[in-house]
Amino acid sequence: MEEQKKVLLVGVDTGEERDFDRSMAELKALAEACGSRVTGIMTQRRPRDDQAFYIGSGKVQEVKTYAEECDAEEIIFDNTLSPSQIRNLTRALDKPVCDRTNLILDIFAIRARTGEARLQVEMAKLQYMLPRLVGMHESLGRQAGTGGSMSNKGLGEKKLELDRRRLEHRIHELKKEIEHLERSRETQRKKRNASRIPQVALVGYTNAGKSTILNRILETFGKPQDKQVLEKDMLFATLETSVRKIDTGNGCPFFLSDTVGFIHKLPHGLVKAFHSTLEEIRYADLLVQVVDVSDADYREQMAVTSETLKELEIGDIPQIIVYNKADRCDRAEIPRVSEQSIHMSAGKGIGIRELVQLIQDRLYAEDKNVL
Repeated sequence: MEEQKKVLLVGVDTGEERDFDRSMAELKALAEACGSRVTGIMTQRRPRDDQAFYIGSGKVQEVKTYAEECDAEEIIFDNTLSPSQIRNLTRALDKPVCDRTNLILDIFAIRARTGEARLQVEMAKLQYMLPRLVGMHESLGRQAGTGGSMSNKGLGEKKLELDRRRLEHRIHELKKEIEHLERSRETQRKKRNASRIPQVALVGYTNAGKSTILNRILETFGKPQDKQVLEKDMLFATLETSVRKIDTGNGCPFFLSDTVGFIHKLPHGLVKAFHSTLEEIRYADLLVQVVDVSDADYREQMAVTSETLKELEIGDIPQIIVYNKADRCDRAEIPRVSEQSIHMSAGKGIGIRELVQLIQDRLYAEDKNVL
């Protein structure tokens, strides 16, 4: 078994977070999802982040001492650090420094399974690295330039410029590859639109149970096992958008898509890189927001989902709320169905048929009124 990397978590509470403790607890879960072992947590209250060190300059030595005491090999900060902050902290702490954005990117890199997801994650990672090259190479002296093409310019060009060019070239290549895949996805989407069958997208916080719901629906209505998607109790188990046709035999079919989960402080670079994947949500006739109602912070998670949908400019699509995992916290009988929501347990297969009926009632309400 591979030995886990020991990490120290550091956060600054400026009072702007709706729930700072929750954010730190989630950072711990993210670190563990990336295969690390958290050996210590340090926090600081201050009115704003320090521009040079993120934490106050006086706190740096405390963090360094504590990192040595808890044998941490890396220090992870609960926010996106600027290039200069990363440079200053790495020098002052004499240990590798990681921020929340880079941590999430690392998890996405581990979880990516399809070619498209790998390309999207690589592009997001390179775009994150590009502005931070300055800090990585600032200490290198600028060498005298020599004439000639890029291929024979090595002795005369600063390593920063070489690395920057390589990254920019690779980003350009990735954009072209992703655009090619986007065209293929758009062709598939047009075929579905032409069929006039409504489209439904499962959305929500990571690990709320979206993939479980899709798989239980497929099982309930006799779809073969090879149509199922990865289903695991972990953050970001699904990065790929999977679309399946659901036909219950009652004349009200629909396409159902499972999408990448959202999370607090989801990096903008990832939202941008996964734009083509998230396009499935934009074209949906109905969103099914899946909520882990057994989580004490489920209301905050719903707020994050709403904010992310607004960022994607799709916050006005009609929604159904699925309060999933209700068996863990609800003494009342489930499933419980209302016009806009359902309390159920996808893991135990409770409420699957009722959810599908609720979806069909919303999608085909006008047809029924005509009849």
